[in-house]
Amino acid sequence: MTTTVDASEIAKFEAMAAEWWDPTGKFKPLHMMNPVRLDYITTQIAGEFDRQLGTDQPFKGLRILDIGCGGGLLCEPMARLGAEIVGVDAAARNIPVAETHAAQSGLQIDYRHTTAEAMAADGEQFDVVLNMEVVEHVADPLAYLNACRQLLKPGGLHLCSTINRNPKSFAMAIVGAEYVMRWLPKGTHEWSKFITPDELYDLMRKAGLDPVDRKGYVFNPITWKWSISDRDLSVNYVTAALKPA
Repeated sequence: MTTTVDASEIAKFEAMAAEWWDPTGKFKPLHMMNPVRLDYITTQIAGEFDRQLGTDQPFKGLRILDIGCGGGLLCEPMARLGAEIVGVDAAARNIPVAETHAAQSGLQIDYRHTTAEAMAADGEQFDVVLNMEVVEHVADPLAYLNACRQLLKPGGLHLCSTINRNPKSFAMAIVGAEYVMRWLPKGTHEWSKFITPDELYDLMRKAGLDPVDRKGYVFNPITWKWSISDRDLSVNYVTAALKPA
């Protein structure tokens, strides 16, 4: 079976696995961004599946897949909202970290060391696929998005975030985050692998998905907080797409 896993990319995250739940460690940017990521994710899921956020377990009955789950920063909130959540990661060392933290939190989460392609080949399907900050790390984005589409039930929702490719993203995501702030180890990202919003929309359409929304994640260095923007997709951004019913 073919795979889009890039071994050198996996090795980077293997080396950082133990730090997933340290809000001041190597994954500090994700911890800082997580509230706005969750706001977008939960709002899109609630809107698409007619669920009421704020009620008890609003995502009960929904099967959600988180690809590149890392230590479980998104899986745990999804489980608390009532979803049947499966978290997969190609970096083997992430899985026991995620499993241990879920057990400590009293949550039932199905974590697996596998790939999107392997799950698609097994015929697994989900109401929602979360694809957060993964597509810029794979060897073949189109083949990877094809696997994501196969993993969705008809009418399913695909949420995908990544980093734009332009001089500003180089300055902020690489120079700023890796060299100046030292939020991430040097070499975590390759600017040439970043994907513009129009390129991602084109790739998703080629993969058989129907893009329906995109927003920017914007970091304010004065307030030291992230926010969601309708217009500013210049660095980090997120998209929503549907699999035709």
